[in-house]
Amino acid sequence: MKRVLPHPALSAMLLIVWLLMANHITVGGIVLGGIFALILPKFTQPFWPDRPRMRFRRAFLGYLAIVLVDIVVANFEVARLILFRRNRDLRARWLVVPIALTTPEAITMLAGTISLTPGTVSSDVSADGRFLLVHALDVADEAAEIARIKSRYEARLQRIFA
Repeated sequence: MKRVLPHPALSAMLLIVWLLMANHITVGGIVLGGIFALILPKFTQPFWPDRPRMRFRRAFLGYLAIVLVDIVVANFEVARLILFRRNRDLRARWLVVPIALTTPEAITMLAGTISLTPGTVSSDVSADGRFLLVHALDVADEAAEIARIKSRYEARLQRIFA
């Protein structure tokens, strides 16, 4: 039996994005957004044969909270670096982060999280999907920074995508 909503999270996201793009909430906007939220996942269903199972409960909310806090803290740290440090004093580094995540969705979420955090950007994934290349603006200890990425983000994503 086919489900009415093959991708409920995608449907919810489509409706929310539609309403945000409309810039105000009207009955017509909700109806049209609802139609898109129902139809588009049906059309894209064949492109998602091995849809990953995600846990949207406590693990996901905890991950979201950690990422939001890290983004705010990193904004202040980057501002401090830019305002009070000379460029030659920065310790910019390329980090090769070994990753244990296996699904493309989880790897993409990790890379996106790293790029959203000011001061770091993920630039490439190895061909075998086992390493992530990350550029960091100021790193005192490369091993500690890699361990921080793995413990704060990757370990939580493994629980979410388990």
